[in-house]
Amino acid sequence: MFHYLITISPLGFLYGSAGGFLSPENLVGRSQFKFPPDAHTLSGLIFSANKQQNFASQEELRNSLFVAGAFWANINNPLDFYVPIPWTKIISKEGTNTWQLHQDNWELAQDNRDLTPDYHWQKISTWNQDPETLLKQNAVATNPWRHVSMLHPKLQENQRCVQAEDGLFLENAVQLDDQTCLAYLSTVPLDSGWYRFGGENHLVEINSHKLSGQHPILQLLQQPIERSFALISPAVWGSNRISYRYPQSSSFPKPRWLLTDKATPFRFRAGGRGPDEPGRLGRGRYAVKAGSVYVFEQSLNQTWWDSPQDWYPKEGYSLKHLGCGLSLPLHIAGLSS
Repeated sequence: MFHYLITISPLGFLYGSAGGFLSPENLVGRSQFKFPPDAHTLSGLIFSANKQQNFASQEELRNSLFVAGAFWANINNPLDFYVPIPWTKIISKEGTNTWQLHQDNWELAQDNRDLTPDYHWQKISTWNQDPETLLKQNAVATNPWRHVSMLHPKLQENQRCVQAEDGLFLENAVQLDDQTCLAYLSTVPLDSGWYRFGGENHLVEINSHKLSGQHPILQLLQQPIERSFALISPAVWGSNRISYRYPQSSSFPKPRWLLTDKATPFRFRAGGRGPDEPGRLGRGRYAVKAGSVYVFEQSLNQTWWDSPQDWYPKEGYSLKHLGCGLSLPLHIAGLSS
């Protein structure tokens, strides 16, 4: 079970010019497709920081380490962090609506199909509350980061001066609100301090917060999923070569109803097999978006933590260790128990 919430506060901008989407109209990359950093980014940092001192072997750490995210929180109250709002809830500045099941079909509770969501995050302590209550309690939020285009210097090799030719290039950066931080769930802590984080070695401040047994996320993760759940982290189902909307294992029943959106590309860099071998880029796959809702004919009657390893692709190790498809039980109007 997750025992820690690890918070990350960037000291300045986070850059994203190495983003995964390029086009003739956009040759500098778009950082919003790569932000916030996925769980595998923090997993690599934790593994590097812990493998020399806290575990008897790399294999022991590898088997013990599970990381999930990314989420975010207010720095003054990090333990009540924000998670993606399930797709059944539509929360706008102008009102709310709910997708519910009626006669085997998804229907809106109110006849307002033009309403689009303005809020995509809710506090974990308010997980199963209805949209109206969430809006009244101010428990929902928009993304706490913004994208900024900036000129970045390319320095000379022997001195900190801009190169005479092509010394500046345009880069898309991400600026996180000063009163917020990124948040990840982890089974292994990370000593508080300043670290280099991400592919471009951004300087960040990291803190580990112990989760009590009464914390809402642990209470939800210990509650067996019956007929419906919502993803709070992207889900990669299928093999190393083919992606699906749900696990193809015989132990996973085919969903009767599904609320989701267009899948997003998913790729990560795995560690090399030796100290002198560079990391290997994982196979490109597609992930079902966080917030997607699954509904079954019969009760699943198990938690995400108890889910079989064969639900997840394995590339060196199971993607379950990267929080793949982290799911919470969800109440859906119109669904009988």
